[in-house]
Parts: sequence; C-alpha cells; structure tokens
Amino acid sequence: MLRSMFSAISGLRAHQTKMDVTGNNIANVNTVGFKSSSTVFQDTLSQVVRAGGAPAADRGGTNPAQIGLGVKLAAVTTNWTNGAAQSTGRSTDFMIEGDGFFVTAGPGGEQLFTRAGSFDFDASGRLVTPDGSILQGWVAGANGNINPNGPIGDLTVPYGQIVNPRATTTGQLEGNLNAAAPVPSFVQIPTTMYDAQGVAQAVTYTFTKTAADTWDMVVQNNGGAELAMTDAAGNPFDGTVTFNTAGIMTAPTGPIRFAPGAAGWPGPVAVDLGTISQFAGSSEVTAPEQNGFALGSLQSFQLSNDGTIMGVYSNGLRQPLGQLAMAAFNNPSGLEKAGNSSFRVGDNSGVAMIGVAGAGGRGDLVSGALEMSNVDLSEEFTSLIVAQRGFQANSRVITASDEILQDLVNLKR
Repeated sequence: MLRSMFSAISGLRAHQTKMDVTGNNIANVNTVGFKSSSTVFQDTLSQVVRAGGAPAADRGGTNPAQIGLGVKLAAVTTNWTNGAAQSTGRSTDFMIEGDGFFVTAGPGGEQLFTRAGSFDFDASGRLVTPDGSILQGWVAGANGNINPNGPIGDLTVPYGQIVNPRATTTGQLEGNLNAAAPVPSFVQIPTTMYDAQGVAQAVTYTFTKTAADTWDMVVQNNGGAELAMTDAAGNPFDGTVTFNTAGIMTAPTGPIRFAPGAAGWPGPVAVDLGTISQFAGSSEVTAPEQNGFALGSLQSFQLSNDGTIMGVYSNGLRQPLGQLAMAAFNNPSGLEKAGNSSFRVGDNSGVAMIGVAGAGGRGDLVSGALEMSNVDLSEEFTSLIVAQRGFQANSRVITASDEILQDLVNLKR
C-alpha cells in the first residue's frame, strides 16, 4: 500500500484530536476558572530511502533522502493566563489575581486544587465547592491568631457564633493640643469602655491648659467621679501633662493607669498618651482604640487580599476567623485533571507549595468576583477552521492514493 495513505490516516486522527480539544474549549467558554488547551503536533518516524554520505577527498558529501510517515499528537498544552473578572457581589465568591490554586479536600479526603472560586456553605458552616469539596485553610485560635505554618484543615465560618464580652484593659489617646490656646482652655474626649460583663461604661478625659506647655488631665467615670491615676511605675499621678518646645510630650513617659470603678473589672486600664502632640492649631484629640467589647454574635465576614477571613460581629468587633490556603506548582501544566474543574498532583507537576496568598508566587485574592474562562472564541473558531481544512486536505490525500491504487489494479485486465 502507498505510504501516503497511512500518512493521511495519521493526519485525520491528529486533526480529529485538534477538533476535540477545540470543541471542548468552546463548550467551556462560560465555565468558571476554566483554562483553554491547544494541541501540538509532531512528525513520526521517517523512512530512509538513501543514506547520506560524508565528504571525501575525491567527492562531496550527500544528504540523506527520507520520507516521512505521518503526524502524531505531541502534547495538549494548557493556557494558564488569567481569565476576565466577573463581579458577583457574593461574599463567598473568590477570585485569584495571578498564579496559584485554592486547596480543597475532595471525596475521601483527597487533596485537590482548583481555580474556580465559587463556594457556598454546607449545613456544618464549612465553605464547599458546588461538588462538595471542602475549602482548606488555617482556622484562627480563640484570640484570632492564625498560624500559616501549621497543618491546614476545613475552613468554617460559624454564623451566629457568640463571642463573650471582654473587659477593657488598654486604651490609647492620639491627636494634638493647641499650643496657641489661651490659659485656661478645655478639651474633652468622651469614650466608651466595657467591664467584665460587657456593660458599657462612659469614660471622659478632660485636658485643661494651666501653662504654656502644661496641661492638667482628669479622668471621670460614668457618674462623673474623678478617678485616681498612677504612672507606669505604679506611683500616684496627679494628671500633669507637659511638652517641650518642639511640641513633644515629656511627661508622663509611659502609659497611665486608672480603675473605672465598675464592679467586676479585672484590673486597671492602661492608656497610652504618647502620640499626643502640642502644636499651634486646633485641639483634636481622639480615643481610637480600646480592647474591650460587649457580648456579640457573628453577622458577616470579609476577605482580605492575603486570604484572611475577617469576622464582623454585632458588637463592632472585627476578628480573624481563618485564612485560605493557596498552592503553587513549579509546573502547573503537569497537573492531572480530576473533573469538576479540579486538579490533582501529577508526576511532572512538582509538589504543592502551600502558603498564604500574595507570597511565594501565589496571587492575591479578591472577594465578590469570579475568574471566568480564558477561552478566546475568535482564536477557537480560527482553530476550528484550521482543523477542518487539515482534516479535509488529508481526506483528499486518501482519495488521491485510492485513485492511484485503482489505476495500478487496472493495469491487469
């Protein structure tokens, strides 16, 4: 039989594969996190009709005469470029900006990886993929501490979780006292602190200017009673706050302490005054921080760019609940497809390098958006035409080879 017929048959098979890959790309044009593939062809073995010869003193060298025996599929490569972002507004939709994969636990606990960030809650409060694989990460401790170097586990967002109240033990004042203010001048800063039962306690700081660089500070509790204060060393503090000519506070040199006077308070409150300055201008002093809070329950959560899930409680507390784990690979194209838009570690992918988003070659995370397919329809339809014409051309080779064979058979009548 003619070699051309078998070469054409291999061409039909190869272009049929190209059609299959292109058809799969087009079918997944709207699949979340899908990465398009392309085919790579290479020629097969060639038959040597005449071997080449090296040049000699009395004659030149000759090139070999080789006839190719067809084409074969070399590889089906994956295009890992990012797809377009689609805003959804859903807090459980996550998108990866850059490289990396979400880590999930599939059936039987198998570790899988996916770019599709459409998650939902199951009955246990775990974040799961549409097929039930569980999103993996690091769960925060009781105080919101996260250890990204520890083992990963199922991520849970416990809606309705109750957080017990915490008594205020530290606070801070910051801002500026007007150096040009006349004597006397008054500045009051009201704030709220909490006792051990979570009962709100109104506390008021009052600064009274008594000299050019001296202010007198008084702290009053809920009932307006003046509270006794001590300095960082535990000595009584009379409330005198002084500044140097550069506007920097010179006394007190550390936090001051006072007891708000409410029953059940575990100890004194240490308030840092170190960031208060005295410059000419308006007096604007605020109390931006205090570590106490009332009884509250988890109402919502937010995702930061590094994958930290920040819980928002009804009492105003914001505390980490956990952090998403992400994986990076030396060769993502070596991953094996596991179905449901997931992958598993392959022989040539390298090991999964699991860590936090935004580090180690892993991209940042965006909440409320999904990564769409990176399929380019114009390119796919062009590939469709190329595959169709390649298939058609190879079929014509078979037809021509058949006609030659027919003429050969007709030599004998």
